[in-house]
Amino acid sequence: MVKKAVFYCSGCGYEAYKWLGRCPGCGGWNTMEEAPIQGGGKPGRPAAGPARVTSLKEVPPAAESRLATGIIELDRVLGGGAVAGSVVLVGGDPGIGKSTLLLQAAAKLAEAGTVLYASGEESQHQIKMRSQRLRIAENFLLLAATDLAQLLEAVYAVKPRVLVVDSVQSFYRQDLDGVPGSVAQVREVAAELVRLAKENNIIVFLIGHVTKEGVMAGPRLLEHLVDCVLYLEGDRYHSFRILRGVKNRFGSTNEIGVFMMEETGLAEVSNPSHLFITQNRNSAAGAVVTASMEGTRPLLVEIQSLVTASNYPSPRRTSAGIDLNRVALILAVLEKHAGISFLGLDTFVNAVGGVRLVETAVDLALAFSLVSSLKGKELPAETVVIGEVGLTGEIRPVSRIRQRLNEGIKLGFKRFILPRANLDDDLDGKEKQQSLRLAGVADIKEAIRVALS
Repeated sequence: MVKKAVFYCSGCGYEAYKWLGRCPGCGGWNTMEEAPIQGGGKPGRPAAGPARVTSLKEVPPAAESRLATGIIELDRVLGGGAVAGSVVLVGGDPGIGKSTLLLQAAAKLAEAGTVLYASGEESQHQIKMRSQRLRIAENFLLLAATDLAQLLEAVYAVKPRVLVVDSVQSFYRQDLDGVPGSVAQVREVAAELVRLAKENNIIVFLIGHVTKEGVMAGPRLLEHLVDCVLYLEGDRYHSFRILRGVKNRFGSTNEIGVFMMEETGLAEVSNPSHLFITQNRNSAAGAVVTASMEGTRPLLVEIQSLVTASNYPSPRRTSAGIDLNRVALILAVLEKHAGISFLGLDTFVNAVGGVRLVETAVDLALAFSLVSSLKGKELPAETVVIGEVGLTGEIRPVSRIRQRLNEGIKLGFKRFILPRANLDDDLDGKEKQQSLRLAGVADIKEAIRVALS
C-alpha cells in the first residue's frame, strides 16, 4: 500500500502533491516539506470533527476580563490592561529595552497571580543580576530553556496566570527540522503558544526580534497569529522610549506609551511634552512648537528647520521625524501660493527629541519653521501653531482642538495660531478667545503674515 503524503511550504503553507524546488506561493527555494495525510485532514494534523454553527444572538455575552500590569503607560497601549487568554507580541531593536520592560511588568503582575518568565537567551543567574540592578520584586518564577516541550511541561506544572517568553525566536520544537529562529520553527512555536493561551486562559507576552528594516523577524504569520503587536521605539542616543501599538484586537492602535531609560530600568513619563520641546523658551528663527495628537494624548513637539545656501548643483532635502514627501509638499505649496521660493537652498528639518510625527495637523508649524529660517525671523515667544495645509493653500481644520489648547496652556503657552474654521466652530465666546490670544487663519499667505508680524 502506497503511503499518501503531501508537501507543504514552511514559509507560507502552500500545499502540493509533489515536491517542488521553488514554492509557487511565496517564491522561496527548497522550502517544501513532506508530511503524511492523517485521516484525510491537513498534513501532519488530525482531522477535525464537525463544526457547530451557532446564531450570533445565541452566543452569551462574555465579560471582558483585563489584568492591569501595574505600568500605566503599558496599560494605556494595551487598552486598559492585558485581556485573559490574549497573546501580546513586543518587538523592537536590540538593546531598546524589551526584556527590561517585561521584567518590570512580570514583577508587577506577580502581585495578582503566578507569573512564569521563560528565557531562552539568558541564564537564571543573569536574570537575577538584572533584577537586582532594576530593584524589582523577585516574586515570579524563572525558567531558562530553549525546548518548547520543557516550556509546556513547566506551564502545565505551575499553572501560571501570565507567561513571558523571551524570545520566541530562541525556542524550538524537537520534532521539526531547522534551527531555532527559522521560519518553520518560529511559526510552529508561536502557534503552539497561541493555542496554549486560548485553551488555558493564560496571558502570554512574546518578545520578538526585528530585522534591519525594523519589521518583525520571521514570517508575517507571526503578527497575524497574536492578538496584540507592540513596538518599542527609540534612539539609543536618547534616553526616552515610545511604546506604540500597531495591532490590538481589544483596544485602539492609536495610543502610545512614553518611557525614560534610567539606571533602574524604564520609568514612566506622565508629561511627555517636556521631552519634545527645548528647555530654552526664548524664540529662535526656524523653531516652532506644535500640538500633535497621539491617540487620545496631545503632545507638544518643537519642529526645527535650517534653510541655507547650497554648495551643490542639487540642493539637499533632509528630514528627521517628518516624512520627507510631506516636507516636499509644504515647500511646493509655499512656492505656489505664498511666493516663497527655496530654489537652490538646502533644507534640513528635525522634530526635537527624535519623535516621529505622522499627523497632518503639524503642516502649518512645518511651513512656519521653514519660512522663519529662510527669512531669519523668529515667531513670538510662547506661540503654538496648529493646522493642516491643503494643496490649494487653504488651512484646514483639525480634530480635538480643545485638548491641544489645554496641553499648551498647561505648559505656559499663551498665543495660538490655528485654522479659522476651528476658531469659529469649536470655540465659544469672544472673552475666551481673547483670554487665550487665539489667531485664526484661512490660507497660507495670511498665516505667514499673522505669524511673522
